[in-house]
Amino acid sequence: MRDHGIGRRRFVTGAAAAALAAGATGEQAAAAEPIGGNLPDFHPLLKAELDFPLAWGRSPIRDFTAWRRAARAQVEELLLVDAQKDVPYEPAHTDHAQGDGYTRELVTLSLTRYERVRGALLTPDGPGPFPAVLLLHDHGAKFDIGKEKFVRPWYDDTRLASAQAWADKLLSGRFVGDELARRGYVVLCLDALGWGDRGPVAYEQQQALASNFYNLGSSLAGLMAREDARAAGFLAGLDRVDPGRVAAVGFSMGAYRAWQTAALSDHVAAAASVCWMTGLREMMVPGNNTLRGQSAYYMLHPGLARHLDIPDVASIAAPQPLYFLDGADDTLFTAEGVEAAYDRMRTVWRSRRADDRLRTEIWPGLGHVFTDRMQDAVLDWLDDVL
Repeated sequence: MRDHGIGRRRFVTGAAAAALAAGATGEQAAAAEPIGGNLPDFHPLLKAELDFPLAWGRSPIRDFTAWRRAARAQVEELLLVDAQKDVPYEPAHTDHAQGDGYTRELVTLSLTRYERVRGALLTPDGPGPFPAVLLLHDHGAKFDIGKEKFVRPWYDDTRLASAQAWADKLLSGRFVGDELARRGYVVLCLDALGWGDRGPVAYEQQQALASNFYNLGSSLAGLMAREDARAAGFLAGLDRVDPGRVAAVGFSMGAYRAWQTAALSDHVAAAASVCWMTGLREMMVPGNNTLRGQSAYYMLHPGLARHLDIPDVASIAAPQPLYFLDGADDTLFTAEGVEAAYDRMRTVWRSRRADDRLRTEIWPGLGHVFTDRMQDAVLDWLDDVL
């Protein structure tokens, strides 16, 4: 029987896939040195089909309020986790301690009907009500700490050592949550599933964890999205908080969570995202970290790319103030992807005559970090918009 090659070559990774896409023979492609990937050999055809028909400007919906409502509804449908709106938070407060101009406490609450979640809650000294920040931690393949990446863990010396090392590596030694509280913001930071009190998950377990969510008719990324939106609602509902001045702030995966929460929650008045924004087409290239799977599942809503690009989802938050900071030398996101996303969002905010409410920056000489200078820029921006 003649073999026409059908059914034999279905999956080629990295440089081999790129060679095939450029027209190289199978032998030439197989000889190319892989640079990481796991892309199917026909991935250029799949990317060519991504026209994001629900994006603002492409969608037949011309009224922005109606478009925003339709786009959010589409995202929410694909989260596979319901909104959990009727679940009482039932907060329990413990481990009170005094900080430098603010009080610290742990709060345990129900973000969903599935489990209780513990977080750090910081409140400035004084009468209030105060502006507030929902702090959203990164991934970093470091799971022993979650909320402790942003808030100094006064309650656990072991976690303090780990958290300080993380802050020294990526945050110029600072605990961003404590800086915010000293500056007059109520701060809430909770563990995402897999980190801190809800972990630690092992790196190689993430993919199985996500697939089992799918097997159970649910979604790991959808759960995180719903929990973050619920956390924003809890924070806005505190007596000590001015509900009209709540922001979401995050770094890396937390940056994704910040703009996503701004898109999905009316409780968020502004968001600052450090080192997570790109266009989808530009991200799905050989060598990109997303192609490894694993951590990608925390930010993967199946089928969403048939409707909206990544910056289109963030644009659901328009015309609220959003601030994006990315490092020019960040190897996780191509410069082309960052610029494409920025351009797309600028078009949306401009259409709302709100150009001044969208701030996009690429910091030269910086990689995937949230340095003290970047933190100061975010803090100053929060003071301005809140």
